[in-house]
Amino acid sequence: MITGFISRVVPAAELKDALDIGTQRVRAIADRVSKASLQNQDGFALPGTPGASGAVANSSGVDIESEMISLADEQLRYEATSKLLSKAYDQVRTALKP
Repeated sequence: MITGFISRVVPAAELKDALDIGTQRVRAIADRVSKASLQNQDGFALPGTPGASGAVANSSGVDIESEMISLADEQLRYEATSKLLSKAYDQVRTALKP
């Protein structure tokens, strides 16, 4: 009963879905960056391992700089959506106080 009320009053479900989508995008970006830096291998390069010379291996066609910009953009979107969701829940709490 209360969940139906919350869905009609605040867009909590849409905001939670946006957070989930943002998380998936960040994971995809991180995966592309890690594979590009390790010549299409899985995982992140550790210092001192072969192939971790500090230079970005861009043989896979991934532009690391644009991917990092996309990552920063997603982080800003995630934080803004998180704040909106927090405010929506605060409004519900305020409405339910006696």
